[in-house]
Amino acid sequence: MSEGVMTGGNRPLRAAVIGVGYLGRFHAQKYARIDGVQLVAVSDLQPERAARVAEELGVEAVEDFAALLPRVDLVSVVTSTDSHFRVVERCLQAGVSVLVEKPITTSVEEADRLIALADQHRLVLQVGHIKRFHPAVSALLGSGQLVNPRFIEAQRFAPFKNRALDVDVVLDLMIHDVDLILHCVRSEVESIEAVGSGILSGKADIANARIRFVNGCVANVSASRVARDATRRMRIFQDDALFDLDFMRPGLAVRRRGTGTRVLDGVTLPVIDEHEFPLTPTDALEAEVRAFCTAVATGSAPVVSGRDGRRALEVVMAIRRAIDEWSGRGRPA
Repeated sequence: MSEGVMTGGNRPLRAAVIGVGYLGRFHAQKYARIDGVQLVAVSDLQPERAARVAEELGVEAVEDFAALLPRVDLVSVVTSTDSHFRVVERCLQAGVSVLVEKPITTSVEEADRLIALADQHRLVLQVGHIKRFHPAVSALLGSGQLVNPRFIEAQRFAPFKNRALDVDVVLDLMIHDVDLILHCVRSEVESIEAVGSGILSGKADIANARIRFVNGCVANVSASRVARDATRRMRIFQDDALFDLDFMRPGLAVRRRGTGTRVLDGVTLPVIDEHEFPLTPTDALEAEVRAFCTAVATGSAPVVSGRDGRRALEVVMAIRRAIDEWSGRGRPA
C-alpha cells in the first residue's frame, strides 16, 4: 500500500466505486492502494464487468448502487455524464461524500442542486478535473511565478476513441483546459466566441473557443478527438514570461528576459533565459483520489470543489451555445 490518508478515528474510510468501466476500474485500484481506506464494493450496470473488477481487487460486486450506500463513507461516480445528477443526488441524500468525474452534470441548474445538497449535509463534493493534479500544473502553481496571465493558448488533440461519445469534444476534452484556465486567470468571463464541427460522431468533434476575461486576459482553446496524433499543450504568457506546459512529456519550461544582452541580426536584444522545471513523476489519478479521501477524513475543502466544477461547466455550456449560433449562421435558410 501507498502512504495513507489522515483520518480522525480508528476506523478506515469505507469507499466504493459506481461505474467500473475503463476509468472507473482505475478509481477502484487507487482506493485499494491507499492505506487508511477500505474499498468495500464496486457497482456497474453490467454485472459481469463489476464482477471482474471485484474479483481483481477482492471486494464485493453490487448491481444496485443504492444498496451499498449505507455501508460506505465516500464513493467515486464514474458513470455516463447524463446519469451524474441522478446518481450523485442519491449518494448525497444518503449522507455519502462524492468524487464525480467531469463534467459535474449536464446542466448548471443540476450542478447548483448538487452543491446545495452537499452543503446541506456537510459532505464533500469533488469534481474529477484531474489535470489540476498533473505534475506540470503543480510545479507551475507551486512556484509562485504565475502572477498575471495575459494570453493563454491551449491545444488538446486526440485520435478517435470509442469512449465518451455521449458528449461532444467540448465536454469530453476541452473542459480540462477550461478548468485550468479559470483556475489560473481568476477573473470573470467577459465574452466567448467559438466554432466547431462534427466529423464522425454527429456531435462537435473539433472545436475552438476564444475566451475574453474582464481583467483583459484572452484564452484561445482548441480541442479535437479526430486528430492523427495526440497533443496536450498549454502556453501561458504574462508580461515578463512565457510558461510552456507539455502534458504528454510531461514538461514545464519558462522563458523570460535575462540580465544581459545579445546581438541578433545586427540588433542588440536582451538575453532570454530558459529554464526547465524539474518535475516529480506522479500518478495524477491517485493524487486526485487521495486528495478526496483526505478532504473527507479531515473535513477540509476539496482541491476541486463542486463550485469549481460548476464554473467550468457554465463556461463550456456557453462555448457550446456559441458553436450552435455559429453553425446556424452557416446553414441555408
